[in-house]
Amino acid sequence: MSVLVPARAPGAQAAAVRESRPVYSYDDAVRESVWVDTGLDGDGDGRGDRVAVDIVRPREAARQGRRIPVIMEASPYYSCCGRGNESQRKTYDAQGNPVRFPLFYDTYFVPRGYAFVAVDLAGTNRSDGCDDVGGRSDVQSAKAVVDWLGGRAVGYTTRTGADRARATGWSTGATGMIGKSWDGTVANGVAATGVPGLKTIVPIGAISSWYDYYFAKGAPLYGSGPEWLSDHVNSPDARARCGAVQQRIVDGSPRTGDWTRLWSERDYVPDAGKVRASVFVVHGAQDLNVRAKHFGQWWDALADAGVERKIWLSQTGHVDPFDFRRAEWVRTLHRWFDHYLLGHDNGVDREPMADIERAPDRWATDRVWPPRTTVGTTLRPAAGPASGVGTLGLTPARPGARETFTDDPGLGELDWASAVDTATGSKAGFVSRPLGRDLRLSGSSTVTVTATPNTTSAHLSAVLVDLGPDTIRDYGATGEGITTLAGRTCWGASTPGDSACFKETEADTTTVGFTVFSRGWADLGNWADEREGRPLVPGRARTLTLDLAAADHVVPAGHRLALIIGGTDRDLIDPPASTPTLTLDLTRTSAKVPVVGGARAFARATAGARWQAAPRTAPLDGVTAPRPVRPIPGGTTR
Repeated sequence: MSVLVPARAPGAQAAAVRESRPVYSYDDAVRESVWVDTGLDGDGDGRGDRVAVDIVRPREAARQGRRIPVIMEASPYYSCCGRGNESQRKTYDAQGNPVRFPLFYDTYFVPRGYAFVAVDLAGTNRSDGCDDVGGRSDVQSAKAVVDWLGGRAVGYTTRTGADRARATGWSTGATGMIGKSWDGTVANGVAATGVPGLKTIVPIGAISSWYDYYFAKGAPLYGSGPEWLSDHVNSPDARARCGAVQQRIVDGSPRTGDWTRLWSERDYVPDAGKVRASVFVVHGAQDLNVRAKHFGQWWDALADAGVERKIWLSQTGHVDPFDFRRAEWVRTLHRWFDHYLLGHDNGVDREPMADIERAPDRWATDRVWPPRTTVGTTLRPAAGPASGVGTLGLTPARPGARETFTDDPGLGELDWASAVDTATGSKAGFVSRPLGRDLRLSGSSTVTVTATPNTTSAHLSAVLVDLGPDTIRDYGATGEGITTLAGRTCWGASTPGDSACFKETEADTTTVGFTVFSRGWADLGNWADEREGRPLVPGRARTLTLDLAAADHVVPAGHRLALIIGGTDRDLIDPPASTPTLTLDLTRTSAKVPVVGGARAFARATAGARWQAAPRTAPLDGVTAPRPVRPIPGGTTR
């Protein structure tokens, strides 16, 4: 794992300045719109698609002939759905000039000498073309604007006219992209092209591979495909002209869960080696919309490519850091952009790589993430005192050991975990001895399962659970770990049409008896090829590896670590066509988990204690049962 290294040595003037200051008028800022030619004709009308680019920048800098860097957010949401916790949309005056830019990036950073650029993805709001859900059109919509800011693409003053608009007179060409959910996903995709001028990206709760948003090794995560999403964000005009694009999306994303060329085009992970920008990842460890596998596989690929990077990992669901750690977020983001876009040597690149939320509003840091002492450690399930109640440790199961369960689509991980010490027919649970010392897991896990089904179809789920009392953010509740308050705090300068004041939030917490902290799913029919399923043969054992989401969790002393294997995880994957009973071969089933300190740390943590079930008469309590997730990368707290 590589560490953050200092950026290129700044000049003497930059070295003397450590922080940009609000010296420019926001009220008097230039507000304008241009349309940038993407070089594509997605809607097939014979004209190049132009994407709408709304810009706000300090007028004084323009008068002085001073060029400035750009903070950019490219989004499909500016008209249909809004941005942020308050679902803010762009607004315009009677002449079509931009008035309100959602979120605080404009009100805070423009007075500090930045331009803010808000791009409507193709097919959305005031842009031509068709949205294609993470494909070539989405990525090119934003990449073309980065090129235009650097003088390498053509822009126009109107949507259909011939008068050119140029940015080179006011833009340095240095661009930072930011955004939550789909917006952050676009930033990932653009960075993966290696486009010049893109100095940094800040993807928040972002997708790294669209296949993994809709499927987990063949198991469908939602009841619809990306065609629903593109229809949702396309403008009314685009819906009328984009039927052919919609059909291509339908044809390229079959509900079988098989990998197609459509998914290859929307997988940014293989191109991590092209990334020239630094990357500041923010993700909710309990994000059940854009699930934590996305940041984990992207982070690992960036590490392999030697990309400068930083991460914040919260206890929330799909929530922006502005709404779970506001003051520290604005301070850190300010310093991040000052360093990578203005060249200020403020030390942000030499600070700890990771901020991890250990408890609500309590954070810890790591110089490198995952820690260098993290080792993939093989834990093995074994039979216990009753059916479905097994043990978890370093010792392999005895030959012939088996566990059997029947998929119950009406149950999920919270039901399984609450009854982990009870013999039930719907899951197989394996529990460690009570820990004598804290045990930290940091990174991505896998679970390899050998299972024999009695039907031709079966889905599998595997979860890691911390068994013990705790107070955590209630990620399953409406706010996904936050409560929105009536009061407001202000970040930057306001105008009559664009307020810099936003509703405050606080942590929404709950006391629990267990915490599910990592999870993964798969279709057993993908045993031979993770990209293509096939019918199962009843009675024939198959071996499959499930990829569990990246996590960073400390199981405290006195708690127990559990691995639970089940079928359909209610509201998180769709059930199979049948209702299978599966028999696990425990001698060929194991979990490889990222233990800080490796097998020795696990052995020390579990030494001296007997395996035992927790003494109680009532089931353990978990968080609020998560609401079924709508297949929109933005959820309720966009």
